[in-house]
Amino acid sequence: MVRIGDLSDELLVKILTFLPTKAAISTSILSKKWEFLWMWLPKLEYSDYRIKAEPHVSLPRSLYTCSSLTTLKLQGKSILVDVPPTVCLPSLKTLELQCVTYVNEDSLHLLISKCPVLEDLVIKEGGNVRAIVVKAPSLQRLVLVIGERCSSDGFVIVTPSLKYFKVEDKRDNPSCLIEPMPKLEEADIDVLLDIEKILKSVKSAKRLSLRPMFYSAEESMYGAGIVFSQLEHLKICIFSKNWSKMLLWLLRNSPKLRVLNLYVDRDPYFDPHETVKLKKKRTNKRSSVPQCLLSSLGTFEFVGFMGRQEEREFVSFVLEHASCLKSTSIIDRSTQLGYTYRDRTFNPGRIA
Repeated sequence: MVRIGDLSDELLVKILTFLPTKAAISTSILSKKWEFLWMWLPKLEYSDYRIKAEPHVSLPRSLYTCSSLTTLKLQGKSILVDVPPTVCLPSLKTLELQCVTYVNEDSLHLLISKCPVLEDLVIKEGGNVRAIVVKAPSLQRLVLVIGERCSSDGFVIVTPSLKYFKVEDKRDNPSCLIEPMPKLEEADIDVLLDIEKILKSVKSAKRLSLRPMFYSAEESMYGAGIVFSQLEHLKICIFSKNWSKMLLWLLRNSPKLRVLNLYVDRDPYFDPHETVKLKKKRTNKRSSVPQCLLSSLGTFEFVGFMGRQEEREFVSFVLEHASCLKSTSIIDRSTQLGYTYRDRTFNPGRIA
């Protein structure tokens, strides 16, 4: 009978891949042969959501020098991320840090900077760091989720190779510094304030999803000189009044837009007695109409239509000028039924 200790290191590592991360690491105490075998695992996932955060769980320092590690996922406030100066993860491509605790301000930045081939990064809840700094030339996918109770002051992002960017930030007054992302293909932005600061850095995206909480009443308040020259698919959540101002600004600066999706938030902030009119320019000049409506917009969808004046006027404006429109879907919020239109004139007649 062959003893497990007589098996080759390669076979033992394969056996460890079937164990939970915590159990795999614990085998290091069995013998000298097992001491470092877990370090050859390509993927480590560790979650600890105990109600009491103390004592913290400190990961083995040798974890931060695993040359074969390609995926590392840590979840839980009790996990202490204590990154040594010798950190080096040359093969790590996927890193997820959710609600973990950092031993000091430099831990997060140091960890990211020592992952030269990192491609996929997820940071949820900044934990106890004041500034989230992501500088990763190889990074292709970045997800930042920062809760309203997060202690982080803001974030700095320098990711020239990024293709997908998602940020959720519910704080009142965060600061952000985002370098241009020339290779960006898709962006998902969900912020409370100052969305225009982020838009300047995602203007190369082909697909853009926006969920701003508040909108300026003046179109001129949005960034001048920002052109979304590659944007083809735009999705916007309607939360409060004056949303059409921002949307018209986006349409005027998205000459190649093909798909426009609008949806009303589940709990919108509207005054039931307010009247917000969409100013129409009574002119025959085609230059007053966004170029995308005249030459490229083929699909228009509006989910959660409430019949407010701002909504009705915007829909009428699109149907009147979108000369390439092939597909239109307008779904009533209360009945979930569709509306019809004839001869490009909006008709709120419900489909039975």
